[in-house]
Amino acid sequence: MNGEAYERYKASIKQEILQLLDCGQDFSDEQVRGLIDGRLCGREGAGHLDVAGRRRLGKELFAAIRGLDVLQELLEDKSITEIMINGPERIFVERAGRLEEWNGRFESVTRLQDVIQQIASGCNRVVNEGSPILDARLADGSRVNVVLAPVALNGPVLTIRRFPEEGMTLDRLVALGSLDRECRAFLELLVKSRYNIFISGGTGSGKTTFLNALSQAIPPAERIITIEDSAELQLKYAKNLVSLETRNANMEGCKPVTIRDLIRSSLRMRPDRIIVGEVRGAEICELLTAYNSGHAGSMSTGHGNTARDMLLRMETMLLMGMDIPLSAIRRQIASGIDILVHLGRLRDKTRRVLEIVEIAGFSGDEIETRTLYAFEEDEHSTRERVSGRLVKKGELMHEEKLEAAGYGCR
Repeated sequence: MNGEAYERYKASIKQEILQLLDCGQDFSDEQVRGLIDGRLCGREGAGHLDVAGRRRLGKELFAAIRGLDVLQELLEDKSITEIMINGPERIFVERAGRLEEWNGRFESVTRLQDVIQQIASGCNRVVNEGSPILDARLADGSRVNVVLAPVALNGPVLTIRRFPEEGMTLDRLVALGSLDRECRAFLELLVKSRYNIFISGGTGSGKTTFLNALSQAIPPAERIITIEDSAELQLKYAKNLVSLETRNANMEGCKPVTIRDLIRSSLRMRPDRIIVGEVRGAEICELLTAYNSGHAGSMSTGHGNTARDMLLRMETMLLMGMDIPLSAIRRQIASGIDILVHLGRLRDKTRRVLEIVEIAGFSGDEIETRTLYAFEEDEHSTRERVSGRLVKKGELMHEEKLEAAGYGCR
């Protein structure tokens, strides 16, 4: 059976099953599978498919009727880390850091829109022409972004970023070469000693994954509050964990709940640590308030090209939310953040820690920084493969928190 005949055969069976399901009776998933199996075994065209072909067709039909259509197959492929759907006919995936076009397609724009609405309703979000942009998540924690018409000109755009099911750990980061053992031990010690750590990097550099791994160094007995636009952090080890997620306004009159609202509320929840998934704007005002009001050991992430660039972006974000002199803003940053960890995605598509920087203080209206570790390429690097290591550049200047935690001078 050629490709066109296969698709016609699948479409005809799907239509028959949908007509049976549209009789007002509730069917369980097992009953739907039974209906599909009955049609595959009873039709004349089934003789053109072997057992493997029938199994594949049955799986595709169930996904089209009860699952997420062709998207279901991609979500079940553990080697895929990102899915990019640019309209019903253009689907791209990322495997091992490499983009490739996938040969599947949705049968129509309407079917793709149905899948998008299924995802949105599953996390109690709304996306339509009046509110065409959606940030959400799947049940497995995968990050979802949707853009619809009239904003998207070439059809509904759906982007899904996958995360490892078993979660990332510092040990795995070492095994992958993103971090070396010396820096792993150093960062773990800083987390245990309650240093305020900010993780910066470009899009796709692994900020959320690194934050998830780093947060596992927090003692499990501490009360942790996570705040995110869409919940992605998986702190399964934490016993006293509160996970908060923002909410958009909707047509029913529900008011939006922003990152700023959640940070303010979290301060009244007796947190030991506050972890904010990502700051993009004026919510950094509340974040630094938390950093500077006794909630040591808190962490967050943000977009920046370098560690220094991240500090400049913080200044800009603070100016969006606070009408105070720039020197006062810089003092807030210098007193609130202890360590900046900068990540990058290199030309060979590997993700690595590129820099660990200490905020040394504030002097002459400028934030003073001190590079502790920096990634340097070695003679084995090529255009296709990056080789190098994190080189120690200086000692930690402020060891007060280490001493207060009982670790003393390293």
